[in-house]
Amino acid sequence: MNYRKDHIPKGTAYNRRPGHSMTPTTITIHNTGNPSSTAAGERNWLTNPTNNRQASYHIVVDEREAIECLPLNESAWHAGDGSGVKSGNRTSIGVEICESGNYVKTLDNAVKLVASMLKERGWGVDRLRRHYDWSGKICPRLMYDGGKWTGWNEFKSRVAAELEAGIVDKAKVYVNDRKIEDGFILEGRVYVPLRAAGEALGAKVSWDNKTKTAVLTK
Repeated sequence: MNYRKDHIPKGTAYNRRPGHSMTPTTITIHNTGNPSSTAAGERNWLTNPTNNRQASYHIVVDEREAIECLPLNESAWHAGDGSGVKSGNRTSIGVEICESGNYVKTLDNAVKLVASMLKERGWGVDRLRRHYDWSGKICPRLMYDGGKWTGWNEFKSRVAAELEAGIVDKAKVYVNDRKIEDGFILEGRVYVPLRAAGEALGAKVSWDNKTKTAVLTK
């Protein structure tokens, strides 16, 4: 899944980027309520001149990508509980999950995205909230299940499992200012593709499968 930043401008209509600094303490999950829109469409809706709602969100995710619409250290109008300093609007990162396309894949992406955000901050699933928790709105609506919130409990369980399994983040790798194959980050260490790095340095790389030994010779 591609993650990109496309922040709405300061001064966007209807105060959708209020500019309040925020030190988030939770992550709030929403469904978009729009069964036919993509992440890009939801991002563009925030700056669409026909949109007259005072509502915004930090990240929107679909089956292909996640788009950061507001900086995560600024508040957004997504929780429906006012502007008090302890409100969800002022303390929580709002993540919108699209309902269109391949929703199973979108949920997969949302699980990985949210788990990575929790891991980055050293948080557990106890930091997750529903829109419902702040204002009583039935949202994320596709997780509601007639009040049982079956989908919500499943989502939290999947995020917890992703955290427990450990998340591997990609790392960009450059050798002498030349981009090579991505490495990955695991438990605070960066692992690089040995053959790609070795060959970029002009070394001969060999592998002995019997002894599981890699050799670089220059």
